[in-house]
Amino acid sequence: MSKTRLAVIFGSRSVEHEVSVLTAQQVMAAADPARYELVPIYITKRGDWVTGPALLDLETFRTPGRLDGLTRACLAPVPGQRALVRLDGGALSLLRREQLPAIDVVFPTVHGTHGEDGTLQGLLELADLPYVGAGVAAAAVGMDKILAKAAFQAAGLPVVEGRWYTRSQYQASPDDVVADIEAHLGYPCFVKPAVLGSSIGVARVTGRDDLRFALEVACSYGRRLLVERAVEPLMEINCAVLGNDTPIASVCEQPVASGAVLSFADKYERGLKAVGAAKGPTAEQAAGGTKGGMASMQRIIPAPISEALSARLQQLAIAAFRAIDGAGIARVDFLVSPDEQQVFVNEINTMPGSLSFYLWDKPPTELTFPALVDRLVELALERHRDKQRTTYSHDTDLLRRAPQGLSAAAARRR
Repeated sequence: MSKTRLAVIFGSRSVEHEVSVLTAQQVMAAADPARYELVPIYITKRGDWVTGPALLDLETFRTPGRLDGLTRACLAPVPGQRALVRLDGGALSLLRREQLPAIDVVFPTVHGTHGEDGTLQGLLELADLPYVGAGVAAAAVGMDKILAKAAFQAAGLPVVEGRWYTRSQYQASPDDVVADIEAHLGYPCFVKPAVLGSSIGVARVTGRDDLRFALEVACSYGRRLLVERAVEPLMEINCAVLGNDTPIASVCEQPVASGAVLSFADKYERGLKAVGAAKGPTAEQAAGGTKGGMASMQRIIPAPISEALSARLQQLAIAAFRAIDGAGIARVDFLVSPDEQQVFVNEINTMPGSLSFYLWDKPPTELTFPALVDRLVELALERHRDKQRTTYSHDTDLLRRAPQGLSAAAARRR
């Protein structure tokens, strides 16, 4: 049986760049070598595309100069191409098939901007390549907290009250924005960049000085920002979703924060020294779903909530997934009151760190990391087959009937 050539794309111009590298290493370590021929594709922080076997080794990203010998190549937005295009001194030339065979499926593991936000998905759609995860619209909406909140509200899902502003609006009239927040939301409140992940730029504020500082920080990470009322006390509960048109939900978890906000350090840095992650996730770790990336975060699985609430959150997670037309995988984050009487859909992550595999290897799904990778590839191929049923061309005589005066050549002759 021939192997599936699986291209894993990671890195990119994102503040979550390093997290993406870790997730990619976990996916590639978990991919069954008997089933897949890996094609690692790394996008640097400057946006350069490179490929080569060295990308399979985490040490490549720790050692200066290790990227220098890699092949510069990228995907062309041409249906049927399926192979990378070499970038030689600015000129484009197709890589010979014996050097790099055609790609069968793409596994994007980019987190955040220029990858998880629909931009990379757009390229893959133009190239007509099967790919894992959300499509263009779902990725874009899921990444944008303002658009996602609107989609959840339209679907009848409970969300926290919030207001959003543009960077130019705040910078032109900071006093007016602060006054609007104080009048409609009050303190405490949460300030977030609209398009970002991993809790970067998120702050809980309790007064005007804190608010101004948080707004300045959020503005540095994007052109739109979201401010939400802090409904306290609340605990965060997460639930993952897997599938296309008939998705299923995972067990629920409670991530443990070290402070008022679940921070980047909480998600990715706590416990790394204890588990020896300085050496990177091994194949055994990735396959067993134990260490590295989001797995290093402290969490309680299953979440310490009632069975009834757990079932409700699983239903809401699937509803949120469908509200943005999700595909493949996602993780939905909820805010829940201690008495379990209040539940809010906080946000959806369409390419969660470490694929949230720690939620899938528990009952009721009990999927190992390699099995999760297999299932996501199957879902990508299933979705691509369904796409082939769509008509993209409509023949008409519109051009023949159009007046000659519309011609660019005729206009130049005038």
